[in-house]
Amino acid sequence: MNKTIRHTAVICLGMVLALMVRATWVQAYEAKALADDTYNRRNVIAQYARPQGDIFVAGAPVTGSRKTDSGDLAYERTYTDGALYAPVTGFSSQLYGSTQLEGVYRDVLDGTDTLLKNPLDALTGRQTEPGDVLTTIDPSVQQAGYAALGGKKGAAVAIDPKTGRVLAVVSTPSYDPTKISGTADGTAWKQLTGDADKPMVNRALRQPLPPGSTFKLVVAAAALEDGLYGSVDERTASPDPYTLPHTATVLTNESASAPCENATIRTALRYSCNTVFAKMAVQLGQSKVRAMAEKFGFDDSEQDMPVRASASVYPSGMDDAQTALSGIGQFDVTATPLQMAMVSAALANDGLLAAPHMVSEVVDGHGGTLRSYQDGDTTRIVSSATAAQLRGAMVTVVEDGTGTNAKIAGAEVGGKTGTAQHGVANDGTPYAWFTSYAKDASSGAEVAVAVVVEDSGAARSEVSGNGLAAPIAQKMMAAALK
Repeated sequence: MNKTIRHTAVICLGMVLALMVRATWVQAYEAKALADDTYNRRNVIAQYARPQGDIFVAGAPVTGSRKTDSGDLAYERTYTDGALYAPVTGFSSQLYGSTQLEGVYRDVLDGTDTLLKNPLDALTGRQTEPGDVLTTIDPSVQQAGYAALGGKKGAAVAIDPKTGRVLAVVSTPSYDPTKISGTADGTAWKQLTGDADKPMVNRALRQPLPPGSTFKLVVAAAALEDGLYGSVDERTASPDPYTLPHTATVLTNESASAPCENATIRTALRYSCNTVFAKMAVQLGQSKVRAMAEKFGFDDSEQDMPVRASASVYPSGMDDAQTALSGIGQFDVTATPLQMAMVSAALANDGLLAAPHMVSEVVDGHGGTLRSYQDGDTTRIVSSATAAQLRGAMVTVVEDGTGTNAKIAGAEVGGKTGTAQHGVANDGTPYAWFTSYAKDASSGAEVAVAVVVEDSGAARSEVSGNGLAAPIAQKMMAAALK
């Protein structure tokens, strides 16, 4: 054979073999990755080829699907009371993907989850009916929080302390996911993402902020559990004012007339004495305060309910002056409303924290259970005695302290106010906080609520946890107890 022809044949054979190897590699190894690729148009076409399953609140769907007029996407997502439930559902957009529950359960809702398929479906490739997601949200509590926040920038979370069921997740300003669900909604998307108030941010779960004096409950719990003080009615060793260790900075209290010098924990919570808890944090040391904070859920970067919440943070590597400021929820301490609701929920539930979850069940198209989320999966945070003492002190705050706007006739209500500084040299409008619990002895109903108001439009001098956040919590707790 001609030498040139032989070489050419060998090269051609090598190219054919290389092509076969590559084709086999793509089909056998890369096929799933290519099929699941975000930019694979076939996936979007399949997702919106028919009506999807729904997300339910109290037995009623708050999502839906409607036929589109044109294009290769047959259906698009719709939302009932979209702005009210957006922090729960998230959005499902033909252009911009899915978030929140829509994202977590996308495969169930569009019918592609393997749990929906029986062996015969897997063999034949038959399309299965989509499933549904059943939430724990109580519409009356959700609506009460949304209405009470109104035009304010802020958020609120309500939890059943015994079960961990999340009854409300509210974030304002909000948005209607229906407006960004279709392929022609680019203008609405640009308006929302360009809005300075960030309506698409879930402030309840994903925007940790300085918690201010609400964090004093964590410090008090650490002091009682450590034995630094035997009860909430034992006098502390607390000067007023208090000079931060190794500095010339003098820390004072909001009210100069408040009886904060050597005050008991009960009195210090009642009047929100900064000097008491700053000194207490230094006495305990940052490691003990951090240990208690982490028991409540701080520094947990995998807090799923099942939507992942941002971690609340208790900082490390502080000096004594910074540790003192951390004791009043300042320096670099941050928390979400979910986290502060968890603090109150654990104290309300005798020191046991029930894992918070806002989905009770995921079902197939016939109502059969695919996944269920257990109520009351608890972890011991503090002793029953410590929890009882702090509940008593929180009741004092509401009955005759800084949280009187949270009172509910005929119910036991305990709470803690907070006003957190922020901005360069504290030049921003303070954040108003309130974390609380309520119990109705006659019905056995319980609820824990945390509220933060970032901006209400009120003058700086009028910003307080009792004035802005407590009335919102009161309305949500009253709705839950009904």
